[in-house]
Amino acid sequence: MELLKVNNLKTCFFSRKGTAKAVDGVTYSLNSGEVLGIVGESGCGKSVTAQSIMGIVPNPPGMIVGGEILFDGQDLVKLSPKQMRLIRGNRIAMIFQEPMTSLNPVFTIGDQISEMFVLHRKYTQKQAMEASIDMLARVQIPSPHKRVHEFPHQLSGGMRQRAMIAMALSCDPEILIADEPTTALDVTVQAQILDLMIRLKEDFGTAVQVITHDMGVIAEMADRIVVMYAGRVLEEANTIEMFQNTLHPYTQGLLKSIPLLGSRTAGKYRKLTEIKGMIPSLYSLPEGCKFCDRCPHVMELCRKQEPQLFHADNGHSVRCWLHSGEK
Repeated sequence: MELLKVNNLKTCFFSRKGTAKAVDGVTYSLNSGEVLGIVGESGCGKSVTAQSIMGIVPNPPGMIVGGEILFDGQDLVKLSPKQMRLIRGNRIAMIFQEPMTSLNPVFTIGDQISEMFVLHRKYTQKQAMEASIDMLARVQIPSPHKRVHEFPHQLSGGMRQRAMIAMALSCDPEILIADEPTTALDVTVQAQILDLMIRLKEDFGTAVQVITHDMGVIAEMADRIVVMYAGRVLEEANTIEMFQNTLHPYTQGLLKSIPLLGSRTAGKYRKLTEIKGMIPSLYSLPEGCKFCDRCPHVMELCRKQEPQLFHADNGHSVRCWLHSGEK
């Protein structure tokens, strides 16, 4: 069942340099109990899309200028700040990239988690603190009765991220948005956090939207993948289809840039592939395909006209003239 529908969303940032189209006509859906992966380079619009859903785009300079975000029959774009506060953190929650900057340094972990219960569940302070201890135990933080009285700087990076997950899931949200949940963590802790999120997703029945540039994280967690570039959706498919039958040159470049463990041992020496060039400035995007200046298969048509999303087999969609039947 479709739980969230982002339809032709456009979010821009206004400055003296001009208008930056951070999210430009993005459309996708998130189904109940599904894990959706949003992948792309830094600056492609992944996080701004999440901020738009949560209603936390900094204004000024940012603003949602078009499209709709449909959740439970209502358009989140049209809701007042007061109405969004009833949904944010309660029915839709978010885990941010860096917990040290997301957690308040002058309040204990218990105070910050219990605030969710007091605000959305109307618990007493004592009930909220007991519920906070229970949530810390559920995210596998040792000695939760002790940790609940500690400040963010007293916890390790992995523990801070677990505390953020506990806070996000405290009100049993229908949707959890995880923005680069493992970026600042070492590999061992990354695996633990991913396993924890998968297990909690099953326990709570929450739909999860994972935002990352790490294709390994996507392969581990996602049921379906959306690839973004320069504020646009370039490709969408289920995870197996995306890895086995990649269509867009940009997605192919992302997959080819992943080092293969054991390739030297097997005698297969392969130079690590790079996607040449840089992501274009959002103030002056190309007239045609946004990837045309970096694409190894660029045609004259690509520079003149931007392709629409073409639908291939197995629910696969791709924004590329190579798959339109036109040359």
